[in-house]
Amino acid sequence: MKEESLTGAQILAESLKAQEVEYMFGIVGVPVIEVAMAAQAVGIKYVGMRNEQAACYAASAVGYLTGRPGACLVVSGPGLIHALGGMANANVNCWPVVVIGGSSDRNQENMGAFQEFPQVEACRLYSKFCARPSSLDAIPLVVEKAVRSSIYGRPGACYIDIAGDMVNATIDKSKVQYIPCCLPPPVSMAEPCAIAKTLSILRSSQRPLLIIGKGAAYARAEKNINEFVDRCGLPFLPTPMGKGVVSDDHPNCVAAARSRALLHADVIVLLGARLNWMLHFGLPPRYHPDVKFIQVDICAEELGNNVKPSVALLGDIKAVVQQLLEYVQEQPWKYPSSSEWWKILKDKIKENEDASQELALQKSLPMNYYTVFHCIRKLLPRDCLIVSEGANTMDIGRTILKNFLPRHRLDAGTFGTMGVGLGFAIAAAMVAKDHYPEQRVVCIEGDSAFGFSGMEAETICRYNLPIIIIVVNNNGIYSGLDEDTWNEMTKLGEPATVVPPVSLLPNTHYEQVMSAFRGKGYFIQTPLELQKAVEASLLDSRTPALLNVMIDPSSDRKKQDFHWLTRSNL
Repeated sequence: MKEESLTGAQILAESLKAQEVEYMFGIVGVPVIEVAMAAQAVGIKYVGMRNEQAACYAASAVGYLTGRPGACLVVSGPGLIHALGGMANANVNCWPVVVIGGSSDRNQENMGAFQEFPQVEACRLYSKFCARPSSLDAIPLVVEKAVRSSIYGRPGACYIDIAGDMVNATIDKSKVQYIPCCLPPPVSMAEPCAIAKTLSILRSSQRPLLIIGKGAAYARAEKNINEFVDRCGLPFLPTPMGKGVVSDDHPNCVAAARSRALLHADVIVLLGARLNWMLHFGLPPRYHPDVKFIQVDICAEELGNNVKPSVALLGDIKAVVQQLLEYVQEQPWKYPSSSEWWKILKDKIKENEDASQELALQKSLPMNYYTVFHCIRKLLPRDCLIVSEGANTMDIGRTILKNFLPRHRLDAGTFGTMGVGLGFAIAAAMVAKDHYPEQRVVCIEGDSAFGFSGMEAETICRYNLPIIIIVVNNNGIYSGLDEDTWNEMTKLGEPATVVPPVSLLPNTHYEQVMSAFRGKGYFIQTPLELQKAVEASLLDSRTPALLNVMIDPSSDRKKQDFHWLTRSNL
């Protein structure tokens, strides 16, 4: 009897399925079309994107949201190169993803083959592990190692190269041995003496602060951290994607007094947050010169970066916080709510919220950022997943739009990557459809950020994903020009010589893109129009929508104690 045979594409798909990879995003072409078809045949959901970079963003976001890497499938040469941006973003964000790239046939190496490129070598800079299987029967082993490497230790990107001639090559089924699904990442705990020292320092502190990062969200540490915050009465500051680990409406949240909290805290506990640019490296003038840092991180190499910690707690965040809880249960302690520190923080919170509310109540048109965001905040469901990117759009949205659940905020992240929004939104909507079918995904972008991946609106409509895109349109990057100023400037000469580099075409009707893709579009100029459009979009969960919200091109943030980035005078 003739042995049943399998193709390389089928083995690759079955191997991914064995490692519990549920989603694949990509753009097909020679030589990987059969890989996508084989993936669908084994039950992996394939989402065809319009750009490889967005596909990789989506696959990595799945890794963050679910704890299992998404797969990103790309063609050789330029296709793989386009995905490198997504791989770099995943690595810097510490999100698991497995990129699979087709490559030139093995017998044509070094001959100038179609789209020939040193793909494995190129990916070493952007990944934790990369390899090309040496034979068809080696594919399961390489896939298992890639998935395991992507989630063990500090999560990140991994790359698998599949030669074009291996995709349709066949082997007897009996010769293929699939590798069982890798075990969950091992859980490590901090040294008991470090736990004791941490609590000793906290007990003696006058102005303590917890900073909750996206590492805590990825670690599913929300239950333990909520209990720790409540038991110890500590003020906490979430990083942008740490929002929702403890609800933003928790009375101990001091996000609205961020600069004041960082500047005056004498002890700061970092839970899955890094002292990089987003936290101003832990250095003066943003911090008190004598502040003590207590770092909790899964990666030993991260401990001590930029600032020497008073205590280094190496381990899984969920497990380490459980250790802290057990210590507090044995020796109860709670930071007093009547302290001067709490008074300072609450006064600053009220001051900032009052200033924000004053801006939101302005009746002038075009609207400003605060009017837009305060209107949106009143209407969004508590369980919606918010995706956000852009300069002021993202920064102001971080402070006004609240998150009440963990892993419900996705934005430009540690790498500060613009263009991630629609890829992230597509990933979030795919996961929500399978696990939280009533949840909505709201993607709020600046007009510049939307332009990076705007054609993914077609992907959203093709798969009928319940996504609401809100483009906060100020006609530019950071700021733009109104139509009258634009017309006057362009009379003076060619736009390339007279128009400011930050300007985009005024009053662009981005909402009309959705008409081409059978979605719904709204052009919005007033708060009432915005309210009606948001309400209508939330009610119609079957049709993707884009709300193009026009704001004052010169609208800016309220006055800051410290500017987020200070290099530009714009």
